[in-house]
Amino acid sequence: MSVMNRAQFKKELQEGLNTVFGMERKRYPQQWRAIFEVQNSNKAYEEDVLLAGLAGAPVKDEGDPVAYDAGAEVWTARYVHETIALAFAITEEAVEDNLYGDLGAKFSRAMARSFEHTKEVKGANVLNNGFDTAFPIGDAAALFSLSHPLWGGGNAANTLTTQADLAESSLEDMLVLISQAKDDRQIPMAIMAKTLIIPPALVFQADRLLNSTLRVESSNNDINSIKHQGMIPGGAKVNQRLTDANAWFLTTDCPDGLKHMVRKGIQGGVEGDFETGNMRFKKRERYSFGVSDWRGAYGTSGNT
Repeated sequence: MSVMNRAQFKKELQEGLNTVFGMERKRYPQQWRAIFEVQNSNKAYEEDVLLAGLAGAPVKDEGDPVAYDAGAEVWTARYVHETIALAFAITEEAVEDNLYGDLGAKFSRAMARSFEHTKEVKGANVLNNGFDTAFPIGDAAALFSLSHPLWGGGNAANTLTTQADLAESSLEDMLVLISQAKDDRQIPMAIMAKTLIIPPALVFQADRLLNSTLRVESSNNDINSIKHQGMIPGGAKVNQRLTDANAWFLTTDCPDGLKHMVRKGIQGGVEGDFETGNMRFKKRERYSFGVSDWRGAYGTSGNT
């Protein structure tokens, strides 16, 4: 076990320092919340099962018997909760002799930042790995795919046929694709975009596309139709943990899309060791991130 002692805080044992810095950093708001629906869990794992309904009703000719159809369970999305835990220990002497504040309190704040960072990374990785077939969702396809299999036959897409950088035309193409969403029996679904999720490199382009009154990068005086129709009511949200500077995503209002399952909220404890006098600090939480219905998010990896 690694224990912090006075040798690691030599400067803080004597008076004369102007300040001790590095532990009080500003934090971004919880960026994963713009992507995931939060649900609580009381089990080791949770499963969401896709249930396919009935196809369109056919015409029944006079005197003929009525046609029967049947739905079924299609595939399962499983959320396996992970335990996230971290601890630190400080010697009794280091706590007593430090002249510049409570070391335990300082490193407790640092530990909180560590937990927040891990959660942000795990949430963003659902999108970062979304084009990789090595990270399949319940239907065995990548999250963003041109060939999500439909139980009633055929395939559906939640990415562009040709991957494209964020621009007016590509954003419009993605919004059209969302408006054409169908369920597993090929019946149209009324889902709409909610929020544009972008890496930091696209913040200025996204602002122009969503908030300009007139069309972007055009000499025409056409209206900005995306803004005029309120097509992306949640606006653009930057996510610092997205790893591709060209990839961008749209979340939708499709129910049971991308989820964050909370098995156990963050809990902590402090205890002193009787023999050494060391103070030990610990926190842990249990949760999972995942996808039930892929129609909850659309995305493209960009082309540059």
